[in-house]
Amino acid sequence: MKKISIFASLTLLLLTQAVGYAQTDTTTTSSTSGTSTRNRSYEGDYKMNTWSVTVTPALTRFFGDLDNYGFYKAFPEKGPRSKVTGAVGVSINKQVSHLFGASAEFNIGSLRGSKQALYNAWFRSNFLQGTLNANVNMKSLLFGTRKLKRWKWDIQAGAGLMWFDTRVYDLTTDEMIRYSNDRRDYSSVTQGKWEADGSVYTREFVFPVGTSLHYELTPRLDLGIDATLYNVNTEKLDMTVGGVDNTNPANVYGWRRGDSGLDKWARLGLSITYKIGKSAVKVGKDGVYDPAKGRYHLRWADPKDLIKEPYNPTMNDADSIAKANMPKPVDPRLYTDSDNDGVADLFDKEANTPAGSVVSGAGVAMNLDSIISSILRGKFAPECEALFSNIEFDTDKATIRPASQDILRKVIELLNVKTNCGLILVGHADHRASYGYNLQLSKRRVDAAKRFLTRAGLTDPSRVTIEYYGEYRPIAPNTTGDNLQRNRRVELKIVPMNMLRSPYQSGQRFDR
Repeated sequence: MKKISIFASLTLLLLTQAVGYAQTDTTTTSSTSGTSTRNRSYEGDYKMNTWSVTVTPALTRFFGDLDNYGFYKAFPEKGPRSKVTGAVGVSINKQVSHLFGASAEFNIGSLRGSKQALYNAWFRSNFLQGTLNANVNMKSLLFGTRKLKRWKWDIQAGAGLMWFDTRVYDLTTDEMIRYSNDRRDYSSVTQGKWEADGSVYTREFVFPVGTSLHYELTPRLDLGIDATLYNVNTEKLDMTVGGVDNTNPANVYGWRRGDSGLDKWARLGLSITYKIGKSAVKVGKDGVYDPAKGRYHLRWADPKDLIKEPYNPTMNDADSIAKANMPKPVDPRLYTDSDNDGVADLFDKEANTPAGSVVSGAGVAMNLDSIISSILRGKFAPECEALFSNIEFDTDKATIRPASQDILRKVIELLNVKTNCGLILVGHADHRASYGYNLQLSKRRVDAAKRFLTRAGLTDPSRVTIEYYGEYRPIAPNTTGDNLQRNRRVELKIVPMNMLRSPYQSGQRFDR
């Protein structure tokens, strides 16, 4: 009984592992997007059916002591009292991957044999059998999935248990002379026994090996031929022991071994397989797999065949795609500022304001003195209106000019009154000297402007934000002295406090 329990535990473990492995077939794939290793489930994007049931009516054949013709004899002669025997097999199949599958197989049938020489006896045996088998898809393994798409050649092997009830008769008198288990417990059993229907069945291990050839008739049905040899772990399937006196019960029953080898039996049958699953389909004559049509069975389709090959566009395809997705042209007025007042032409209502003018957010020139006077008289709106202006510097200098000091003092006066306004200082330089040097020079210029504002009376310097870009954002080509002077500047942008980051357009860099 301990051996029975161990075998049952191993059987349950094998079934559990097979089902778990079937749910997630861990494979290394190069997918359409060039992905790496992943767990691909047959219930994922490319769903496939994996279960099937096979029924196999078959002819049976015994090989052992009471066998009138040997296993290797090419054209055997039928022995006396021999008859054609058969069996019916049913198997439940789980395809673990396209190449490997597992099945639980059950057979019920009979065997018969006789031998006049030496034994002058014939036997009949009724049996039940259950095995767990593994199979390999040799067709796909050897030829791939693209060839012989309708055919499947498997080899299989497994292990299980056989229960048999054997009766031996004298050829001359037809009198029964012994049977597999008598009532006095003279047992041939090596693994146990089972009593049912008034008979005592002997239990033995059995090890099947075989091959099968299948053809896919429809998305649901396969038709095939199955040939399997079952190696039974006893020489007493026919209740006859070679090389001993079989009339002596002590030589037949119990554990004694004779000169003959272990008994075998074989079956040759016609297999009909029904494939279980939803929306079953099979590949067409064109050999193209389309998962949108339904679910292919893993017995017949490799999951890799269901994955579409990556699309590699030609240069013409890429050009067409680029043209189809090209954004509409940007209005050039959005990034041009003809009068260099800090307002893009698209929003500039006065496109020709004089250089150095203080302008509003709409590009309209404004009198800063008038604005401050209006504020002091209380006639200016409480909201902060955007104003823009520039102050310029000498070559390689960060010193505030007297004219620029006057502008900064007016800015201080405005900011001290309009506490909801902030100031952005943006520093620049012309293109002479290196990039790194010009970047630091523009930083010194905005630092100088902020320092002047703080020392000259700005009550809240935290409202001042600085930015600096060196030579990267010129407002004029660095080709003439006047243009170089215009590029040596710090821009003043008075904006509401919620805009303390310069909405500065990306500048254009001119060649030296």
